[in-house]
Amino acid sequence: MGASMELHAVKGRSSAGSKNSEVGKTPHVIESELPSADQRDAQALARLGKKPVLKRRFSFIAMLGFTCTVLVTWEVIPIIYVTGLTNGGTAGFAYSYLFALVGSLSIFTVLGEMASLAPTSGGQYHWTYMLAPASCRKFFSYIMGWLVICGWQALVASSAYLSANLILTLVTMNNPGYLPTQWQGTLLYWALMALAIIVNLYSSTVLPKLEFFILALHILGFFAFLIPMVYMSPQKATSTEVWTQFNNGGDWPTMALSVFVGLIGSVFANNGTDCAVHMAEETKGANYVIPWCVVATSVLNGILGLGTLLSMLYVTPNIEAVLDSPTGKLGFPFMQVVLDSVGSYAGATVMISIVIAMFVFAVIAFLATASRIVFAFGRDKGLPFWQTMAKVHPKTAIPNYAIYIITGVACFVGIINIGSAAAFNIILSIGISSLYSSYTITELLLLWRRIRGDIRKPSEMASYTWQANELVWGPFHIPGVLGIALNAFAVCYGTMVIIFCFFPTTVNPDAAHMNWACLITAAVIFFAIAYYLIYAKKVYQGPVVEIAPYQIS
Repeated sequence: MGASMELHAVKGRSSAGSKNSEVGKTPHVIESELPSADQRDAQALARLGKKPVLKRRFSFIAMLGFTCTVLVTWEVIPIIYVTGLTNGGTAGFAYSYLFALVGSLSIFTVLGEMASLAPTSGGQYHWTYMLAPASCRKFFSYIMGWLVICGWQALVASSAYLSANLILTLVTMNNPGYLPTQWQGTLLYWALMALAIIVNLYSSTVLPKLEFFILALHILGFFAFLIPMVYMSPQKATSTEVWTQFNNGGDWPTMALSVFVGLIGSVFANNGTDCAVHMAEETKGANYVIPWCVVATSVLNGILGLGTLLSMLYVTPNIEAVLDSPTGKLGFPFMQVVLDSVGSYAGATVMISIVIAMFVFAVIAFLATASRIVFAFGRDKGLPFWQTMAKVHPKTAIPNYAIYIITGVACFVGIINIGSAAAFNIILSIGISSLYSSYTITELLLLWRRIRGDIRKPSEMASYTWQANELVWGPFHIPGVLGIALNAFAVCYGTMVIIFCFFPTTVNPDAAHMNWACLITAAVIFFAIAYYLIYAKKVYQGPVVEIAPYQIS
């Protein structure tokens, strides 16, 4: 198909805010000669009305490493260990993880279809504009942009916070007399954010190559972590104990409800694959590579996560003793599980360090992802000071101001942790709720469009002049009834996750253990609506058309 298209580009180098960039205006076009691979990428982007301003540095393997770095599923399993055991027990944790794995795969497969249809860094807010009814698409697209940005901002801060506390807890494990303080955690948190911004700003050309190493560490580290733990563990639980023992530690009315509350830990472990979507404009062959990376990452990480979960359930016969350990009291009982299994502080430290290293790499990837969303939304005039947010460094082709903003907000939020860890966690609680809201809403709109038959096949465009943001299936597409069924299941699963991600872990929580995600999510939506009505509706017209779409000859 790429060979039959003529490439047209905007004459001159106008910025995102130039007169030629306004929605509804047809830019002047001239022909441009590009190598075929670059041409296909530029064509896919231009059909969305966007100029290629970011360099495409990521191949399939590099992007697979990037997405695996963000998910870090098997590395997250030990972190959420207590959550799943409290509500669900060993059996409930195992079954709910399998359910979350299937549900997440459905969510991200459908997300892959949308990424193939419209491979843009804007992701969910751009798709919402394309899929929503014309009467309300601008409004819903704007709210979606804020939800996604705030969700990824929370994930940036969460990953740095977890990494800092993992490091301090590992020090405590090796030095039982040491008790970490909140200000020490905040300083380490800032140090990790400093590392992330340095890598993102000054190692942009190295980052894709670094992802090869990270992918290898992710896979080999899995075996280096599990094999010694399982082989050397002196005690193991029986299969009956693992697969039949449930626990309702939150005192919910039914065991089933308790299991679904504990499900959110497994959802968190499999969340974030849309990071690939937001890096689409820096990926070669994005409309092919991004959806396949999303699916491959979900499958690979899901399987590795399942292996880690089952291994830990079998090597932890005495859960109460682990929770009472020094590391357990600090929120990371898995460190005691590893230590008890291998019987060596040095060996346990090396194994735990693999998990910590992957979390540190995740901070870098989270920052890269979040900054691309800010860049894209700024390019479309959705943020205050959008002219600055949309700027790209002329030499590195990196949205450096967007990186500054995400880092600055994360560091500012980190100050709260010095005074109150509970208040800090309240702010971070938006991570799952906002992103799953964005997944579910966009997939609901896609389901509506595909049932109506509004999305065309590429073959139907043979004699048609392309307009910006046409609804045309990409090369990754599940057709017919199977696609509708998968889409419908993904929407149902996403809706269920949204409901349960607002539940606290216990029936009668105090303020410190309350789940504030509902309040924070509502606050973000309220702010976005208020800002839209007061100011943004005057400047935000949806994704800005910067370039003439391609005309099929």
